[in-house]
Amino acid sequence: MAVAGSAVGLGNFLRFPGLAAQYGGGAFMMAYAISFLIIGLPIGWAEWAMGRYAGSLGYNSAPGAFACIVRSRWAKYAGIIGVIVPVIIYMYYVMIEAWCIGYAVNFWSGRMHFKDAAEAVGYFAGFVGAAGDATAMKFSADTALPWLLAVFVFNFYLIYRGLSRGIEKMCQFGMPLLIVLALLLLGRVMTLGAPDPARPHDSVINGLGYMWNPSKVQVVKATPGPTDKPREVVGAAAIAEAEKEVAASGGALKLVTVSPWSQLWNPSLWLAAAGQIFFSLSVGFGVIIVYASYMKPKDDVVLSGLTASSANEFCEVALGGLITIPAAVAFLGVAGIAGQAGVGLGFKVLPLVFSKMPAGAFFGGAFFFMLFLAAVTSSISMLQPGIAFVEEALGVGRRASVAILGMLTAFGAGMALFFTADLKALDTLDFWVGTFLIFVLATVQIIIFGWVWGIDRGFEEMHRGAAFQVPRVFRPIIQWLCPGFLLLVFALWLMRDVFGFDLATLKPGAVSSYVSDLFGAKSSLAAQLSVALVVAVSVFFGLLTARSRAYAKAERGLPKHD
Repeated sequence: MAVAGSAVGLGNFLRFPGLAAQYGGGAFMMAYAISFLIIGLPIGWAEWAMGRYAGSLGYNSAPGAFACIVRSRWAKYAGIIGVIVPVIIYMYYVMIEAWCIGYAVNFWSGRMHFKDAAEAVGYFAGFVGAAGDATAMKFSADTALPWLLAVFVFNFYLIYRGLSRGIEKMCQFGMPLLIVLALLLLGRVMTLGAPDPARPHDSVINGLGYMWNPSKVQVVKATPGPTDKPREVVGAAAIAEAEKEVAASGGALKLVTVSPWSQLWNPSLWLAAAGQIFFSLSVGFGVIIVYASYMKPKDDVVLSGLTASSANEFCEVALGGLITIPAAVAFLGVAGIAGQAGVGLGFKVLPLVFSKMPAGAFFGGAFFFMLFLAAVTSSISMLQPGIAFVEEALGVGRRASVAILGMLTAFGAGMALFFTADLKALDTLDFWVGTFLIFVLATVQIIIFGWVWGIDRGFEEMHRGAAFQVPRVFRPIIQWLCPGFLLLVFALWLMRDVFGFDLATLKPGAVSSYVSDLFGAKSSLAAQLSVALVVAVSVFFGLLTARSRAYAKAERGLPKHD
């Protein structure tokens, strides 16, 4: 339940629907399903097995796990990435968590009824302080500061209570309540039909079609200009109407069917699908390997990994996707959500949807409270790797480790709260840690499992106490296909998002803004300080690792308490 709570988070209800909307639905779902099978499950099982083995020797952190498995000095330093990722992500994730509870309370209090999209976008910008640095640092219900303070204290109260009395108890309460709220919202969305009789094509059914149809039907200009974009139509009636429009255009318009195969040639779609799997299942976060270390030697990691993944996928696809996309299409139309992604769909578009929905204040509050529950079960899981690391590296108790991590993350969260202009600090940390380092950590983990530890030994450990065997087809997937796919995706991601190479035209372009933010005339102080924070935390964790007696034992494969 704790690992399922870790996996089920804002990525399920905000990031996934946004990506599905951005990439047109059906083709993205195909790439997503393939990525789940060749990345999500294999890396998840590998993390569960490695974590439980390390726990049997008394090591509960990623540096300790890597060191005792690889039995080399470099391994413990590679394992530091498994601490940096969740701790840094927590620093800005808790910000978004605060937005969720703030939106929920403000919806229920009746202060969030928007007339148009501009009003909804303006409220969001004011709430998060996007207009300028430090503008969200006001004690007002319509700004992020008071909500951030509340959720920060709440998170550390839960983490202080420990894995069983704090994290697990919260997940045992929060996960069922989250699912009940999600099912309630899903039932309401599925009964919306076409809310505006004047726009019969903007319906829940066509919203489902937009999400799941692998082919796309578009109305395009015969000779499009540089700013002309295709207009997608969904549903038999809408397509028939578009055919009449094209026939009456005298050749100025044409109807085009885009096959799923042509969409799957787009490397950006695969990059988005693979990245979502990391966020979705918490693989590459350094969280699962820590949680699994607290399991008993005969506990079933195969079934645990599969059930945690299944719970996450249910919440993501069957709840998050089916609530958000059909509702947005029903009220805003396909054109209204096309290209919306992540926070843009969740905080800028959906509040307008709830404003137009009967009993919208209740359902809007329920939706964002559901997001808060999903966020808090994930954010407390991000603190546990840091807690375990500090306890292990310094040999201190939980009270001291919570205090050290609390001061560290409070500084990082405060920096993210101050540098809110265009959300620059949050965006920079999310890119270099929430994407770049996650790719690195996931790749290192699967290579250690399949090649350094060895696929035979890894599978032997994985199947100890297992109720059923992992299909043999996953042996070559883990050893060859998964690392190869990760390296390819990572290389394409670097080419596109770091060096600015256009993967569609295969032509070089300008370097990414994430790079230019750090160097040259267009550099940003907020981005530079954000990266400096990551470097400083890395050095601090490296110094703790170097002086740890426990990790010196782990390098030799010795139990920690010998």
